[in-house]
Amino acid sequence: VINVAGHRLGTREIEEAISAHAAIAEVAVVGVADQLKGQMPMAFAVVKDPAKIATPELRAALEKEVMGTVDGLLGPIARPKNVHFINQLPKTRSGKVLRRSIQAIAEGRDPGDLTTLDDPIGIQMVKDAVTGK
Repeated sequence: VINVAGHRLGTREIEEAISAHAAIAEVAVVGVADQLKGQMPMAFAVVKDPAKIATPELRAALEKEVMGTVDGLLGPIARPKNVHFINQLPKTRSGKVLRRSIQAIAEGRDPGDLTTLDDPIGIQMVKDAVTGK
């Protein structure tokens, strides 16, 4: 649960709204600190077809579509600050998404203990997405 401008929003509901878009395979939403609103949702999504994000224009168009989907299902207050498209989410060996580590990276903090990480590529993709690489 995150607090966006006094509204308590569940990241799970935002994830479900983003997953409703036909191009999205899986998604993780975390709350990141924001000076004005307290927290803002930030999404990290894996697309079903990588060709849909092959160019910056396609990526921006898909991000706009995803944000429109969230607006339609939950309202503009739940719209993510950014939707970062990556090839895989960081997961544990048992398949759970490391949301705490994703949030730490998004806020510029140390991701903490990564001993249960299945594949370090996922964490690197999140870092690259946040830094704009």
